[in-house]
Amino acid sequence: MKLASLDIGLKRIGVAFCFDNSTVLPQNAILRKNRNQAARDTSNLLKEWQIEQIVVGLPKGGSTEEEMERRIKHFISLLDIDDIKVNYIDESYSSFEAKEQMKGVVKQKRDGRIDSISAKIILERYLDKLKAQN
Repeated sequence: MKLASLDIGLKRIGVAFCFDNSTVLPQNAILRKNRNQAARDTSNLLKEWQIEQIVVGLPKGGSTEEEMERRIKHFISLLDIDDIKVNYIDESYSSFEAKEQMKGVVKQKRDGRIDSISAKIILERYLDKLKAQN
């Protein structure tokens, strides 16, 4: 099954793919100029790679997280992905983990690498959850 994970932010969308249910590969992040452009670019990427399911990170708990969850779900509704199943999973601390993984490896820039590493972590959590259920 071809899976993708999205870490949706206000400026960048982190992306990771998995094609064999084990190896998760971060991709180039989608830079967000406006939501329509970002939705179009995301939809095109998912179609190009023939993704069958996406895993979307949602923040859990707190009032600011509720607003971000609403924005994320609205963004997903803008995607042209009628035939792709959407799964939501708690993304708590995924960005922190991504920054920790990248510490000392590269200078942390705002180029989307952290966002895509975060998407990788989200997808790995989802796969671990599936394995634990089986």
